[in-house]
Amino acid sequence: MRSNRRLSRSMLALSTTAMLAMALMAGGLARQDDSPSPTTADGPSTWTVDAVHSTVLFRVKHMKAGAFWGRFNDPSGEISWDHTGQVCPKFDISVPISSVDSGNEKLDGHLRSMDFFNEPEHPNMVFKSTGCTPNGVNRWDMSGELTLLGKTKPVKVDLELVGQADLGRGHRSGFEAKFTIKRSEFGMDWGVERGSLGDTVQIIVSLEMVKQ
Repeated sequence: MRSNRRLSRSMLALSTTAMLAMALMAGGLARQDDSPSPTTADGPSTWTVDAVHSTVLFRVKHMKAGAFWGRFNDPSGEISWDHTGQVCPKFDISVPISSVDSGNEKLDGHLRSMDFFNEPEHPNMVFKSTGCTPNGVNRWDMSGELTLLGKTKPVKVDLELVGQADLGRGHRSGFEAKFTIKRSEFGMDWGVERGSLGDTVQIIVSLEMVKQ
């Protein structure tokens, strides 16, 4: 009988210890879940471009055959946004023409020349948003103005919030914008008439922003 009572007391102690351990673990998890979410809005904030982790890609048809891709490096600028994922962000982005990167130095020089981007007279390409409307979760139909070769034209942009987080190096958010232009509308018509280079250019802008 005494042996049974000792066994019962031991089992009760083990059960109590197990329940206490589970409660502590649950409490620890609850404390983690109760930590502030990076999506908590605190009013509009200024976010600046992390140029190292941002790029501008372009795609144009070459010789009526291939799809040629190039890029611009070192975009700069900022957005104003309250990071709820619902309010329209406001963009003011500049891209240096000198950063054009086709993977070929000779071609890069041609792209910076008067035949194309005319860098000496127009050193930057600029986009400023003028408004947007939600189009699903973390997506917007954005309107804006693109300035290229000294001409400013309206553009329609498909904008997506890729993600946001704070992993100890600043609160960051990522955006991807897609839109299409006709380069001849900006006065860049080299190769259009002969068809050696397409007129329609697809552009993808990938930006990683850091909250200030």
